[in-house]
Amino acid sequence: MIEQLEIRHLKTLDALYKFGNISSAAEYLNVSQQAISFQLKKIRVILNDRLFVRTGHGVTPTPYAKLIEPHIYKVLTHLNNIPLPGSIIPSKIEKTLVISATDYTQKVIIGALVKMLRASAPKVKIIVINIESVNLTKKMHQGEIDLAFTSDGYVPTGLISKTLFTEKYRCVSANRDITFDDSLPISKLIEYDFIITSPGTGSFKGSADVWFEQQGFRRNVVISVPSFFMMQEYLKQSNMVGFIPSRLLPYEGLFEIPLEKYPPGYTVVAAYHPNANSDPFMTWLLDEVSHLFSGKI
Repeated sequence: MIEQLEIRHLKTLDALYKFGNISSAAEYLNVSQQAISFQLKKIRVILNDRLFVRTGHGVTPTPYAKLIEPHIYKVLTHLNNIPLPGSIIPSKIEKTLVISATDYTQKVIIGALVKMLRASAPKVKIIVINIESVNLTKKMHQGEIDLAFTSDGYVPTGLISKTLFTEKYRCVSANRDITFDDSLPISKLIEYDFIITSPGTGSFKGSADVWFEQQGFRRNVVISVPSFFMMQEYLKQSNMVGFIPSRLLPYEGLFEIPLEKYPPGYTVVAAYHPNANSDPFMTWLLDEVSHLFSGKI
């Protein structure tokens, strides 16, 4: 049946259409005449038609072969037009790109990405949504989300992550009563109330709490907010302290508190579905994003 046809079968038929001669078709495909005859025999069985009959000067297509000729040509044309990863022309790509991102990556990454796309691929439209955690894999599999920017610890099973850079934390506050010499000891830092970010979960336990416990201390977290943007605003209006990614600083109204030690940073990644590996545009886009942030630690 039709589904048993292979690409090599289509190429054999195409060569026979072009040359009407088995030897010429074999030379064109760089195979032996016996190989052409063998392939034609298999195709005849699959399609239940002789397809080509011998004449005094070669072979001529049967009525059925003439009927399917434009379909064979169309399939091969589509196959030949499939772009290779390095062969796409970004300026001609027309599509909508849906990006799921944390508030941090929206500010640090997407601004630079939008600038690059407007210059290199102006026909690409972009939808940016807040980070999707619970259903990210499902939505990417269904094609609802193309790309996500987040930290490596929040990439769900079933997705691939591409490392972009490593971010460091800095301690900040608006409380000018906090005094220190060269740096503030951790033992003094924990005397102040903390605000943390906990996107989507609303927990009073943040990523730095394990680090504090390893130092032999426990901090007092009094406010949990879903984004660094809100955290910065609330810090400005209080005497609390908090950890902010270094790339979001400086921030008006807040000052940095140098510490003897800092909690470990985190790796920022681009997350995508394995299906994206077969998409030339996504391959190009991921390479461009990597180049934008290469060397940034």
